[in-house]
This record gives sequence, structure tokens and C-alpha cells, in this order.
Amino acid sequence: MIISQTPFRISFAGGGSDLPAYYLEHGGAVVSTAIDKYVYVTVSRKFDHSLRVSYSRTEEVEKASQLQHPIVREGMGMLGLEGGLEITSVADIPSRGTGLGSSSSFAVGLMHALHSIEGRHVSSAQLADEACRIEIEKCGEPIGKQDQYAAAFGGLNYIEFQKDGSVEVAPIALPRGARENLDRHFLMFYTGITRSASGILAGQSKALADEGKKAEAMHRMVAYAAELRDELWKGNFDAMGRILHENWLLKRTLTAGISSGEIDAWYDRAMKAGALGGKLLGAGGGGFLLFYAPPEKHAAITAALSDLRRIDFALEPRGSRIIFVNQ
Repeated sequence: MIISQTPFRISFAGGGSDLPAYYLEHGGAVVSTAIDKYVYVTVSRKFDHSLRVSYSRTEEVEKASQLQHPIVREGMGMLGLEGGLEITSVADIPSRGTGLGSSSSFAVGLMHALHSIEGRHVSSAQLADEACRIEIEKCGEPIGKQDQYAAAFGGLNYIEFQKDGSVEVAPIALPRGARENLDRHFLMFYTGITRSASGILAGQSKALADEGKKAEAMHRMVAYAAELRDELWKGNFDAMGRILHENWLLKRTLTAGISSGEIDAWYDRAMKAGALGGKLLGAGGGGFLLFYAPPEKHAAITAALSDLRRIDFALEPRGSRIIFVNQ
């Protein structure tokens, strides 16, 4: 039996520039971090040669190509595995539509566990690349690359997406105690609204390809990612609030469905209660709201958003890892 633990992620600035419609033309960049919320994937050998996969439902088939779960089907196909396995997954948070990159974290964790049960050690870069190929090329999802790399590498990073399709991950090294300081300033709330990111991202890709003003907005968001990296290096952590806010205002202009009247109202209430900035995580439309605020303002912000569920979290320095091995 093998168990992998793979973190979810939060993206602060530059999100959307990891879509091929943008980075293949201009190059993109994001600042993101892994957080201490995880998906766990268990892979174990079965007595027979069939395949059992349990997630929100359970599938029992003779071979991987018969699976309905696209990531498991394509992941096993990529490694030439047919059956003789039982695969299960559980997560710390709702698994879809929450803006924390959960499907990509699952893809990374699955590949990590499958490689491990076959006795192979793989790098973070290989895990991220394979997860991208599964989701984007094999499953045809209109998504970007940032989630897979954030989950595989962990930590707080400046991730660049080159015009040739390559990806570079540069850790943002913070002064001593700075990660804990950032943790104390963040608040996250679950809106209770889940949505499929695919439709929103497909519309965003089309807008980036077809409309000059949308591309110009994305240029500025990429510039915010570089600015945030530089400010964090300098120890100017309150720049996080301003850049989150300005990045969110720009992101809302990219395509319909990113925000809503209800989401805007929650955001405005938090800002009036003392938040320095924030954003809706992920593609938009629902999921989690993130805010950066002085710790002394947290109680007021929580009270202003009393109809939402607050979720505590911390930055996670580690990426996907194997936490249990019993061969």
C-alpha cells in the first residue's frame, strides 16, 4: 500500500496567464503557494487482476480503459497499468469547484502514488508535467499549468510559463519568521458556491485570444506577479493586500462569470471591515474568498461575513510526498 499527500494551492497574482492562449504568445507568470489542506491518494495491490477505484462513487472494472474517472483512466494508461490495483482518495476540503486546484492536486498525487507502487522515484517537475499532460492533453480540459506545479513543488513560488511551453519554478525565499507573519494576515471563507472552472476558463481563453483589452489586462496582472515577488523579497508584506485587490479588480474584467453580485457584496463587506485586499480563488464564480488584513481586523471581518464559513489554513512548504509505504 502507498499513500500520497498532495497540497492544494492558493494563487495570489497572475492567474490566467498560465493558459496557453496567453503564455504561448506573451509568456506568463504567477505567484502562488501550497497550503496545509491536502488530497490523499491510496494505491494498493489487489488479490485479483481487476481494478477498483473509489472517490465520490466506486467503480469496479476489469481494466483501466473502462474507467469513467478520466484522470485515473488516463494516468494509468500513461504508465501502461491495466489492473490489479485498488485506488481511493479523500480530501480535506470539497474536491471540485472550490478554486484551490483540487483536480490538479489529485492528478499529481495519483501519479506520485502509481509511480511509487511500481518502485519508481520521480521528481516534482516530472509529476507536474505528467499531470498537465493528463488534464490538458489527454482529458482535454481548458485549464492552465499553475495548479499542477504548485501541488508538485509546494512552497511559495514565482512560476513562469515560457512561450515554448516550458515552466520554471523559482521559490520566493522569505526572511526568518516571514511565512508565519503572512499566515497571521490571511483569512479564507467558503462561499458554499461550487462551479466548474472549465466553462469560465474556456471563455477567458477566448477573450485573451480575441480581445486586445483583455490581453492588456492580463499583461498588467503578470506585472503584478513580478511586483509581488519583489515586494515579498524586500519584506514589504502589506503590498500583498494592495496587489491582491488590484489584481482582483482586473480579473473581474476578463470574462463573464468570474464574479457575481453576491460575491461582490461579500468582498465589499470585508473591505469595509478592514481587509487590505482579497480575491476569489481559482477561475471564479464560487469557491473560496481570500483576504489579507491586519490580525486585529480579523474579528470584524469574520463578523461582517458571518453567513460564510471561515477556514483556517497555513502556507505549506512541501509539495506532493509519499507519507506511507507498505510493500
